[in-house]
Amino acid sequence: MKTFSAFITAHAKAIVAIWLVIFITMAVFAIQLPSKLHGDGFFVKGDHTYVTNELAEAFDFPSDTILVVFDPAEDKKIQDTLRKLKKIKEIHSIQSPLEDPSLQKNGIAYAMVHMKNDIENLPDVVEEIRSLIVDDGVSITGGPVISEDINTASQKDLASAEAIGLPIAIIVLLLAFGTVVASILPIIIGVVTVVTAFGILTLLNGHVNLSIFVLNIVPMLGLALSIDFALLFINRYREERAQTSVVQAIQTAIQTAGRSIIFSALCVMIGLGAMIVIRVEIFLNIALGGAIVVLLAVLSGLTLLPATMTLLGDRLNKWRLFRVKAGGANRWRGFASFVMKHPVTIVIVALLFLGIGIIPLKDIKLTIPQVDSLPTKYDARAAYDKLDKTFGLGDTSTLYLLAERKEGWEDSEARKLIYSIQEKLLADPLVNHVSTIYTTANIKSPEELTASLEIPQVAEQLRPILNTFSKDKQLFIPITLDAAGSSTTAQKFARTWKDKDLGVDFALGGPAKFNQEIFDEIASKIILAVAIIIVSTFFILTLAFRSILIPLKAIIMNIIGLSSAFGILVYIFQYGHFGIAAGSIVLIIPVIVFCLVFGLSMDYEVFLISRIQEEYQKGADNTRATIDGLTSTSRIITSAALIMIVITGAFAFTDVMPVKQIGVGIAIAIALDATIIRLMLVPSLMKLFGDWNWWLPFTKKHN
Repeated sequence: MKTFSAFITAHAKAIVAIWLVIFITMAVFAIQLPSKLHGDGFFVKGDHTYVTNELAEAFDFPSDTILVVFDPAEDKKIQDTLRKLKKIKEIHSIQSPLEDPSLQKNGIAYAMVHMKNDIENLPDVVEEIRSLIVDDGVSITGGPVISEDINTASQKDLASAEAIGLPIAIIVLLLAFGTVVASILPIIIGVVTVVTAFGILTLLNGHVNLSIFVLNIVPMLGLALSIDFALLFINRYREERAQTSVVQAIQTAIQTAGRSIIFSALCVMIGLGAMIVIRVEIFLNIALGGAIVVLLAVLSGLTLLPATMTLLGDRLNKWRLFRVKAGGANRWRGFASFVMKHPVTIVIVALLFLGIGIIPLKDIKLTIPQVDSLPTKYDARAAYDKLDKTFGLGDTSTLYLLAERKEGWEDSEARKLIYSIQEKLLADPLVNHVSTIYTTANIKSPEELTASLEIPQVAEQLRPILNTFSKDKQLFIPITLDAAGSSTTAQKFARTWKDKDLGVDFALGGPAKFNQEIFDEIASKIILAVAIIIVSTFFILTLAFRSILIPLKAIIMNIIGLSSAFGILVYIFQYGHFGIAAGSIVLIIPVIVFCLVFGLSMDYEVFLISRIQEEYQKGADNTRATIDGLTSTSRIITSAALIMIVITGAFAFTDVMPVKQIGVGIAIAIALDATIIRLMLVPSLMKLFGDWNWWLPFTKKHN
């Protein structure tokens, strides 16, 4: 690190110039990112995807449908609207409520607009349809519309969160540093980091499908980490500057604070990397976007930041608003001494408080985000809710059984097999209806079907129906379930039936299958992801601190703190408190919050233990080293945590529910970690374990 730190200070101008070119170049690409993000990232390769693709290719089955809602249902308005829509070349077909009475009820009607497959830019088509729907009482909803509105809401959320979080972050930095330049610099570093990350993601977009939630997660993580790293670095620089030159102080900060930044980033990267084992697109997106922005946060924190500070010199303290009183250290020393005197009491009280937070966790209910991710103020949400209330869209769901038989489906054995599958399905109490040649043509048996096909006039009428359900070697059967596709009941049906022996190879698709595959993928891989995080973190911290107990305590404390945070999240969002309607926790939240916060919270562990270790290695006993380390880092940990809480917690005031829950979840977890755990539990346990904290097998004991 000595050579590296000397290089940075010696080539400060060149480094700043290079970063300026990178920033301007990436900014050009970054502004294009929102238009390239589509979908919510809930995608996993499995039977649902296979069936959907096969139905689209073999049966020209539409993969996307837009619902046009008419309230009130007026025939002329319906005719005029659908006439306009028929001019759009990307529309495959339209089911009109004037032709299908089931699409009208209680003065409300809706048309089903089926889109062609392989549309290059579906969002543009959505906007084109919107532009044609100008009459009062006419609105659109459905998957593509809701997805596009969530994208729009996410962009607004990002702007709102930044408008709330950044000004408060500047205030926290002002309180920490007392000067305008020192307070603005971390924000600048954070902005450069995030914009550069956005630019890189835009360039990668052609090779990787990126979900709309990347737009919120990347800046949330990038700003918070960049500012935290800068806060740590500038604080350490100021300590050294009081005793040495600007250049030497910056080099020392790189060698000390820089080491902490690298280890902290490694812990965060481990959490992000562990998500990759869960093969759901949103986790891969967050892992990729997060890894890029964390890497950039380290690079900018160890190159751009010190290079800029080298050029600024003592102008870093320009425009001083007030002096940060040194007396603050005395207050923190008093607090540290109090903790050292009452370690047992503090451990009991802290664990009791965290334990109370864990209690609601027993009731956690996880769901895949549906239309309820979108705020009710959006027309697409209001229109869907209206249809759901009137037509009960959420009361039933459809599964598609796709079977393949090498002999085809024209012979008598195939007809018997179709009838056998139909009867097995209908025997299940959850099945409301099955669509086959028998139910559609009202034919009672395979024998009756064979006899009917021998009559030319009847065969001519039945042939189009047969072709609807079978093509060459493939057959598909729509299955209507008396359960919502998002329900555990429907998922259990899909999970159970995929292993049934129906006499032919088959696969299932549809909402219930989609949800089941997402749930099962996460459930089957979460233990592996957690194990990767825990084991990797243990070895990194063992390497960093030459200790067995410190990593073990850090991991256990993290798990307890995160469990308490999840319990509080259930209390707020699932029970319905603080003005939030009772609902459920989005399935991805525990995974994302755990993987991100487990690494983020290690920042504070590294900040604190690094300073304690420095003092211990200088010859101080364990208690004195802990007091000195806590005294010197408490203010910086508190400030860093406040910034993290402000940046992530600002998303509590946003509209998209998964983003709101992620922001609040991270903010709660960080608040618990930086206060109860890092400032109370950790030093108390350091006191109780004494010199055993620094025990490592096969090494000499510190004297």
